[in-house]
Amino acid sequence: MWPEISDDPLYVLLREENIAEFNKQKTSSDTSVLTGKNYRGLDLREMDVDGLDLRNAYFRGADLRGLDFSNTNLEGASLAEAKLSGCLFPKELRAEEIRMSVKLGTRLRYDA
Repeated sequence: MWPEISDDPLYVLLREENIAEFNKQKTSSDTSVLTGKNYRGLDLREMDVDGLDLRNAYFRGADLRGLDFSNTNLEGASLAEAKLSGCLFPKELRAEEIRMSVKLGTRLRYDA
């Protein structure tokens, strides 16, 4: 299962790093289109990730600094080489899981 790039308008806003417009449209759009997508190398700081389902997302080299993922589903996401300074993560994600994902590109697994 390779993370995909799609032409969905909400996803395109993120690919174009138009975070302000994404945040405006997020509440009135179908955000399920964001699952399993490729976010490689994008600057996503300021993105409102609250309540999003970002399972199986690919964030290699993405700038995610300061994002609050505490209410975001990141099951199966890869954070390889992502910038994570100041991020909050779901309490079910152990620090070691996050470290392994950043360093080795492993997919995040939640504690049962």
